[in-house]
Amino acid sequence: MSPQSRSRRRSTGDTELDQQIDDLLARIGPPRDADVLREILISAVGIAGDEIDRLDLKITSAALREMRAAFRAFMPYQDVHKATIFGSARTLPEDPSYTQARDLARLLAHHGWMVVTGAGPGIMAAGLEGAGRTHSFGVNIRLPFEQEANPFIAGDEKLISMKYFFTRKLMLMKESKAFISLPGGFGTLDETMELLTLVQTGKASPAPIVLLDEPGGTFWHAFVRFLEQEVAPRGLIDDDDRDLFLVTDDVQVAVDEVRMFVRNFHSLRWVDDVLILRMYRGPSDDQLHQLQDEFGSIATDGRICRADPLPAEVRNKDNLELARIALHYNGFAPGRLRRLIDALNRL
Repeated sequence: MSPQSRSRRRSTGDTELDQQIDDLLARIGPPRDADVLREILISAVGIAGDEIDRLDLKITSAALREMRAAFRAFMPYQDVHKATIFGSARTLPEDPSYTQARDLARLLAHHGWMVVTGAGPGIMAAGLEGAGRTHSFGVNIRLPFEQEANPFIAGDEKLISMKYFFTRKLMLMKESKAFISLPGGFGTLDETMELLTLVQTGKASPAPIVLLDEPGGTFWHAFVRFLEQEVAPRGLIDDDDRDLFLVTDDVQVAVDEVRMFVRNFHSLRWVDDVLILRMYRGPSDDQLHQLQDEFGSIATDGRICRADPLPAEVRNKDNLELARIALHYNGFAPGRLRRLIDALNRL
């Protein structure tokens, strides 16, 4: 380790204790990503010395324990595309939205996707019923009045039970490449708005977000009217933020939107101030010029270029076989960035 990297390492403030942490990590591996694990242990030591309230300690302990359990459950399926379905626990099986969610999940599973829901009744049950147990994940929340896991996931190793909504929402959003929201109440609206916020602010990677109404329904169209008539005119969102989601009442349109997103686009990564977009097939010269003309405005220097894997990617062996384009993204055009990804998928 270089002197410079060593100087940046966090410390407990006690050289001997730092060495004991290093020795402990060495004894258990040394594990991959030992530097990150060291940060976790240093934080734990810091909490031990902060004399914080016992309730705060219990929250920290439970959150870490729940995240570990979820990480372990998802790990064997990390290379499988997943879509999270949000919707009301109160939706009954005879409701058109239940049928929509079940049909949507069945089609996604048919195309090799796994479906993630909150594991409760209503839309959550419909999604897992449609996907089938093999293609289902359930992330349940323990509540005093509801809810037991639905029969389509109960007892499965891919069922995770959580105490806190914030850890549950993390897993519902972190593990999926696509999201579909059906009509719902406070919980569904909260999940949908947080998801849009994360993508808008760049705290989550771009993803297809579909707001799926029942056939002929108006639930999400009313939501869009509110945005267009009350939010946008006040300058509280940008015009192209509307490009972050699709509203439809057609299950096939929703499935096509999800599948199209991964047709060519693979992933993105920041390397310092450069945004790398990785794809299976890179653009031709003419296509690159078209991308430059249409989307160059989202780069601080107006340039979109082909790129070889950068040194940081090479060190991590990070999808080195994929084609790449690079840009100095200005960070202020999430809708335009999404449309750039759509253009890559049409190559």
